[in-house]
Amino acid sequence: MTLPHKVLALHDTMTMEAAYDGRPAKLFTLTNVSGMTATFMDIGATWLSCTVPVSGEGDKSCEAREVLLGCATMADHCKQTAYFGATVGRYANRIAHGQFTIDGETTQVAINHAGNTLHGGPEGYDKRRWTIESPSDSKLVFSLLSQDGDQGFPGNLQVKVTFELTADNTVAISYQAEGDKPCPVNFTNHAYFNLAGEDAGDDCLLHELTINADHFVPTSDAGIPIGVLKPVDQTGFDFREAKSIGQDLLSDPEQVLAKGYDHAFIMPPELTDGISDIAKAVSPDQKVTMAVQTTKPAVQLYTGNFLAGTKGTSGEYRIHQGFCLETEYLPDAPNHPEWPGDSILRPKQIYAHYTGYRFTF
Repeated sequence: MTLPHKVLALHDTMTMEAAYDGRPAKLFTLTNVSGMTATFMDIGATWLSCTVPVSGEGDKSCEAREVLLGCATMADHCKQTAYFGATVGRYANRIAHGQFTIDGETTQVAINHAGNTLHGGPEGYDKRRWTIESPSDSKLVFSLLSQDGDQGFPGNLQVKVTFELTADNTVAISYQAEGDKPCPVNFTNHAYFNLAGEDAGDDCLLHELTINADHFVPTSDAGIPIGVLKPVDQTGFDFREAKSIGQDLLSDPEQVLAKGYDHAFIMPPELTDGISDIAKAVSPDQKVTMAVQTTKPAVQLYTGNFLAGTKGTSGEYRIHQGFCLETEYLPDAPNHPEWPGDSILRPKQIYAHYTGYRFTF
């Protein structure tokens, strides 16, 4: 298929300047028979773009709607701190004080956010050049060797992430890793979605959202769990019935601390089979629906509470311009072994998890 103009332009503008390591990024675009595209780059194993064909208004023909936020140039990408579309690790989300204890041994890892570790540390996997393996029109595999002591994490870790654009319009993400020392491991993709269109100029608050979760994780103002799992019932965190993202925004003390939603929701185990929908979002014009499937025990809803002033593809973003649904182990789970899921990967074990974002248009 002929790629949409905005995708072709991204291949040019994102490679005009050098990345963190002094060389240009490599970009790849996956396509399917429905006319969808998904574009990735080797820096950060980053999901840069996702276009879906939607019908135009009146006599206008079908248009390729960009539903991901992101940057158009490497210079802007290197400046942003939003982790746009990146594969984040070694441990996604937060670890309190950058410390955890395994088998009686306490480890201190690099801190980079309010005295805690966020998304793997200051030089996380989002800033690495990943190796590309056997790309095709529909599938792309990235690999990375994270050495013992990387950001303070113990053990050599061999990582692979596979992106596939399927015939049923799913961006399917599979993670695999093996290490030689016990270590917390937790990967996610940090895509920001606006199903109305990246260039629509609208925030995400009119999107209709469903999250099939009975509990969420309250946190401090630094995003660190306070140690309890709270029912969503009779709170603004109750998305079990579809409602707009903005309907109950800032209606809870926990949200006020975070300036919006930036919280993990715990999935019922029977839904974490990689097939069942754990969440669903619908664009305000009802033209695009996105459903999420995963094998992870939780999903973090983030409503872009600190996006204001970030330069994006179509201009400067505003607060709440996009939302994230980051599938993951719970934040600070290495320090809460009683919580769902085992976030510690041990030698001879294989970390294997799946997340799918299925689009209907």
